[in-house]
Amino acid sequence: MAKTRRSKTKSTKPAGVFRRLRRRVLRGVLIVFVLLTLWILSYGVFPVPGTFYMLAESGRHGQMVDYHWTPMERMSPHLARAVVAAEDANFCNHWGFDLGAIRSAIAEGGNRGASTITQQTVKNAFLWHGRSWPRKALEALLTPVVELTWSKKRILEVYLNIAEFDTGVFGAEAAARHYFGVGPEELTPTQAARLAAVLPAPKSRNAGNPGPFVRQRAAQIVDGAATILRDGRASCFED
Repeated sequence: MAKTRRSKTKSTKPAGVFRRLRRRVLRGVLIVFVLLTLWILSYGVFPVPGTFYMLAESGRHGQMVDYHWTPMERMSPHLARAVVAAEDANFCNHWGFDLGAIRSAIAEGGNRGASTITQQTVKNAFLWHGRSWPRKALEALLTPVVELTWSKKRILEVYLNIAEFDTGVFGAEAAARHYFGVGPEELTPTQAARLAAVLPAPKSRNAGNPGPFVRQRAAQIVDGAATILRDGRASCFED
C-alpha cells in the first residue's frame, strides 16, 4: 500500500507544477493585457510623448528628432483631408480594417499596401517598424481596441502628430515649419497635399522641393480631398 501511495504522490507532482505554471502564464498575460489597455486609453486622452521609432531614429542619427505635439484644432483642415484622401479614403467608413483594400491588395499580388490609418497609428504609437509576423499579429490585435476606445478624430490627430514626414521630422507642426516655414494651421491645400504625398516614403520624397511624381501625386490628392469633403467621407473627423 505504501508503494501505491508513493506512486500516486509522484504522479500528481507534474500535474501540480503544470497547473501552477499555467496560472502564472495566465496571470502574466492578464497583466500585459491590462497594461496595454491602460497605455492605449492614456494615448486616447493625453499627448503622445514619443514613440519607439522616434527613439530609434534619434539614436541612429545621433540627435533628437524634430517633434512637437499639436492639437488637431491648430492644424489646417486641408491637411487632415489630404492625408485621409491619400492614405485611407474610407477611414470614416471602416472599423480599423478596409476589407475592400485588403482584397484588392491580394488580387494584385501584395504589390500595394492595404493598411488603414488606424493600423498605421497603432504601429507608430505602440509597436516597431519592420515586416514581421509578430508585429503584424500585435497590430491586428490592437487595432480593434483603438477603434473601440478612441474617436476617429482622435485616431487621425495622433497619426498626424507622430507620422514621419522627413528624416527625423515627425508630425504636422515640425513638417509644416521644416518644409514651408509656416505653422500647421496655415497650410494651403497644395502644401497639405504635398505633405500627404511624401508619407509612404518620407526619406526619399521632398514636399518642399517636389519632383514630378510628388507634384502629380499632390494634384491627385487635392482632388481626392475635395471629393471626400463633398461626399461626406470626411464627416467623422470634422466638427
